[in-house]
Amino acid sequence: MRIFKGVFSALAAEPLFDGSAAFYGWPDYLWRVLAEVLMKKVLVLGAGRSSVSLIEYLLQYAGSDGFKVVVADAQCEQAHQKLGGHPDGEAVALDAAQAEERRTLIASAEVVVSLLPPALHVEVARDCLELGKHLITASYTSEAIRALDAEVRRRGLLFMNELGLDPGIDHMSAVERIRHIQHQGGQVKAFFSATGGLVAPESDDNPWHYKFSWNPRNVVLAGQGTAQYLEEGRLRLIPYHRLFEQHRTIRVPGMGEWEVYANRDSLQYRQAYGLQQAHTLFRGTIRHTGFCDGWNALVHLGLTDAQFVIPDGENLSYADLVEALLGTYRSAGTLQQRVAQLLSINPDGAVMRQLEWLGLFEHRPIGLKNASPALALEQLLLEKWALRPDDRDMVIMQHRFEYTLRGKDRRLTSTLIAKGENATHTAMARLVGLPAAIFARRILNGQPTLTGVRIPTDPDTYEPILAELAALGVRFIEEEE
Repeated sequence: MRIFKGVFSALAAEPLFDGSAAFYGWPDYLWRVLAEVLMKKVLVLGAGRSSVSLIEYLLQYAGSDGFKVVVADAQCEQAHQKLGGHPDGEAVALDAAQAEERRTLIASAEVVVSLLPPALHVEVARDCLELGKHLITASYTSEAIRALDAEVRRRGLLFMNELGLDPGIDHMSAVERIRHIQHQGGQVKAFFSATGGLVAPESDDNPWHYKFSWNPRNVVLAGQGTAQYLEEGRLRLIPYHRLFEQHRTIRVPGMGEWEVYANRDSLQYRQAYGLQQAHTLFRGTIRHTGFCDGWNALVHLGLTDAQFVIPDGENLSYADLVEALLGTYRSAGTLQQRVAQLLSINPDGAVMRQLEWLGLFEHRPIGLKNASPALALEQLLLEKWALRPDDRDMVIMQHRFEYTLRGKDRRLTSTLIAKGENATHTAMARLVGLPAAIFARRILNGQPTLTGVRIPTDPDTYEPILAELAALGVRFIEEEE
């Protein structure tokens, strides 16, 4: 409010409407009304798991920078909790599927940060385009949003996508190193990158060695489609039904070996990363050793299928569902023994212990109407893989660059390991939220001059974000060979 008082008090000698009213001497409540009208606003759509660090960062600077943080969520109480009663924050109830409600909120903001489900991003993007607002998301850029690029540029707007952890910090940290190598005269021949949202070892107490620290739906549906990457100059395609069988192993300093499965389409980043001459380009997801075999069993049983509704599903048990998914397969023995035979796994082995621990063979009612197998599985995992209040999650990100410099072959491995504080202040929320928050603040302060639909692979974007993340303790450990 002091900022607005200072500006308008300077005009006190020039009364408005021929002296009938002047700003000088206005009571404080009128200054507050004026400040509220003119103050810049950042609108955060969604107050879920990944929003806490983003909101806290923005609130930290809202007063000094002169902006307000509006958080909108279908569960308004959740938005209130994230704001914690801060005077520069406002919680709003919003059904994001309701166009008029959504557009009214967007119209009042300068910058929109969307943490909504990816399917809603394009609707938000179209609103921002029509209403002249900048947009930030932490999700992959859809073709529908890419198609808006020319009009976004024409209107002088910036739609920055993939500005979270993965995608986000992975892009920025990788491109920063690649360009550093290239500026030294080196040529990157191979690039491997993998990231995992995991459970910290001190909170690891189940046979899957995994707990949810981000959107459970995305975990259940992860990998669906065909993964694409380049290896030794050859195109590699891995369809979903083989994805978790064909995992590889990496070594993490001080943490031992971990599994990695291929992640989506690595090839789309070849040009953005400046790796047109590389013979290998691979991006993957990190999981604890043994996870991929267990998840592969769920895939082959059909429990990750989201394409059909289970008939009479609300009256079936999980054991009934597994029995039904065996289809025409017939053999002697218990349900567990028949599943083991179908999957060609040891009935007393680690994978079967994982399936039993989940409760898949129990006569426990699913109790969901019109549910797919994936939704029934998600319901079970929400209970089994929940972080307890004092549990800590962990994020691991690792890049490996193989390059030539001055006639010598070199290898650089860059690793980030971060742990959360508890089930609310997770490493995942911190590393997803901070890049978007830092960039939103820069837009509000008028610093970036970019326009168009983008991802964070240009120096004007990633250099200040990486520098601030490093100051906040988010740093990579590098090993050169």
